[in-house]
Amino acid sequence: MRGSGVARSAGTVVNAIAAGRGCAFGIDLRTEADVELNESGKFEVTIEGSPGEDSTLVRLCVERVLKEFGREGMGAKVTTRSQIPISKGLKSSSAAANAVIKATLRAIGEDMQVMDAIRLGCECAIQAKVSVTGAYDDACASLLGGIVLTDNLHFDLMDREPMDETLAALIYAPDYQVRKTALPMEKIKANRDLAELAFILASQKQYGIAMKLNGMMWASIMGADASVMHEALAKGAVTAGLSGTGPAIVILAEKGRAEDLRSALGRDLIMADIYNCNEG
Repeated sequence: MRGSGVARSAGTVVNAIAAGRGCAFGIDLRTEADVELNESGKFEVTIEGSPGEDSTLVRLCVERVLKEFGREGMGAKVTTRSQIPISKGLKSSSAAANAVIKATLRAIGEDMQVMDAIRLGCECAIQAKVSVTGAYDDACASLLGGIVLTDNLHFDLMDREPMDETLAALIYAPDYQVRKTALPMEKIKANRDLAELAFILASQKQYGIAMKLNGMMWASIMGADASVMHEALAKGAVTAGLSGTGPAIVILAEKGRAEDLRSALGRDLIMADIYNCNEG
């Protein structure tokens, strides 16, 4: 009883933590999961390249899928591998949950409505304490692709459309990580009005402005280095912003200019395509 699943990274336009509504878009960096079920009742999780990472989210996702289909008590050997840097705001947890859920469903030969699968992963993320809201916007962008607007408090996909594929994503991912258990919630709540304004701009399809406003707000709240974002904008980027709670900065540039911009910034930047496909 084996199955495999794939999900993608995503970038933030509007972080949902402050006001409960968010906007994100798919980035073509992959997380892959392999699940092999057995009768041991025990879980063995291998996160390739990151052996010290907490595997609670992975285990919960497998357990919840098994419970949904009356397969409680089974054990599993789970292996994940990813191109997405962990705990840097690039939706590594959402991608892992989506990929593991898909792999588990295939291992047991069952299917689930895509939005139900996304919601299940979000519930597991809250339970595992790797997300404050469940990151429904991130999870939808990760699995569905395109650009999405969501009400995270009610697990409602408000809008989705293809993202402009003439753009490429340049990602600056500093060495340190940001964990969701140590967020400055008082500062975040104090800026709820700016988050709501950014979401209004996104709902009017002013994605670039929304992303800049959100990114500057969150960089200030988190004390993140926003110099790369400002430098990229000054050198011709379409838009840029802090992704999630950081520390990663996502820069959007015209594909024909992305390599020149990467060279001009003189940083170790990841370059990736926009992800629009629905593999639900």
